[in-house]
Amino acid sequence: MKTRVLCFFTCLTLAQMSAAQSVPSTEQDSAVFDPDGTAHITRVIPMPSTISPESQKWLASLTQKKSGPETLAERRAHTDAWRAQDSAEARRIYPVNVEEKNIAGVRTDIITPLEMPEANRRRVLINLHGGGFNSDSGSLIEGIPIANLAKIKVVSVYYRLAPENPFPAAVDDVVAVYKELLKNYKRRSIGIFGTSAGAILTAEVAVRLKQLGVPLPGALGIFSGHADFSQVGDSWQLFTLDGFPGELQPTYPNHLPDDSYVVKTDRKDPVLSPIFADLRGMPPTLLVTSSRDILLSGTTIFHRALLSAGDDAQLVVFEALPHAFWYNFQLPETKEALELMARFFDDKL
Repeated sequence: MKTRVLCFFTCLTLAQMSAAQSVPSTEQDSAVFDPDGTAHITRVIPMPSTISPESQKWLASLTQKKSGPETLAERRAHTDAWRAQDSAEARRIYPVNVEEKNIAGVRTDIITPLEMPEANRRRVLINLHGGGFNSDSGSLIEGIPIANLAKIKVVSVYYRLAPENPFPAAVDDVVAVYKELLKNYKRRSIGIFGTSAGAILTAEVAVRLKQLGVPLPGALGIFSGHADFSQVGDSWQLFTLDGFPGELQPTYPNHLPDDSYVVKTDRKDPVLSPIFADLRGMPPTLLVTSSRDILLSGTTIFHRALLSAGDDAQLVVFEALPHAFWYNFQLPETKEALELMARFFDDKL
């Protein structure tokens, strides 16, 4: 029997914390359950003291954020403007050189650190941006800090987007870039990483390479993703992209997200959904998420699958922060996350 969870949360801002000691009875914690296990939940959640003051301030600001339905054109215009602004901020904090280059017929940005140890000239990272497979909400923003911190060249791939180019177009683009890089780099000197859609794509590409008999890369970074399009985890029912604020889009009764990417592909296809693939022998993998991440469940479930296959897989879960929080450079937790990502690739490649 399937269980559906309906949740209602009150997230208190810093100014409201002092009043939390005398919350009216109508706002007290409660849980009522239907016979089938459906839960109707109210929770009063004070601002956590376990995160930095900067993160507390940021979480409070998200409660004032205006959001609503967008057309695809509006979404792309919004993400393009945001990406340009935050890419510039990334370059200010983490100086690098960026050069656009076509690799294997695919547009890429080559992100090069200003200083690179001689040994690192034989290593390279492939970055796959987020954006729900239908927009670009992370290129350069993700690659610039890692290139600067790891002092390793990053190739940021502008893979084809849905709905114009559904699965497996993005996988094919990344595989083509990877094969081209194999001509100049040893496979153990190449890493692949991404956030959100890019994290999902990272796992998909690794499975596809294994299917093709192409030597696998030396390391993977799956930063807030999932590996199963046939179902969604508990965190999708609980959180929005901003954690608690915003429009909740749970999956009941039978809705599954990302239809424009999946289209008619079998949702249990082992490349689309690597949870169904033979994961034995996958590269060392770092998985990063946070406790209010909409993809918390997907990231942790895939981590367990990798462990079950006997793979070297590390999981880091940050406290109380929402999806892809490391895009926000003002947070101490972002600095910590980016440094551990960079250190992982420096250690594994």
